[in-house]
Amino acid sequence: MTREDIMEKVRRIFRDVFDDETLVITDSTNSSDIEDWDSLEHITLVVSMEKEFDLKFDLKEVNKLANVGEMVDLIASKL
Repeated sequence: MTREDIMEKVRRIFRDVFDDETLVITDSTNSSDIEDWDSLEHITLVVSMEKEFDLKFDLKEVNKLANVGEMVDLIASKL
């Protein structure tokens, strides 16, 4: 799976979680860019990505992530 394939799935997950088909997600997107992105939504995002990509994240890994691009890179490293 290419990085772009991963990014496209991540975009779909974000749009599903935030129920907004117009949401624009880029590598630099972070929690301050999306008004409804709080700690509960963050957990929902992480769990949704674990299910979609059939993997598990370590809490330390997730806490280090600064933006969507780093999440995509982490997923790619685990596939």
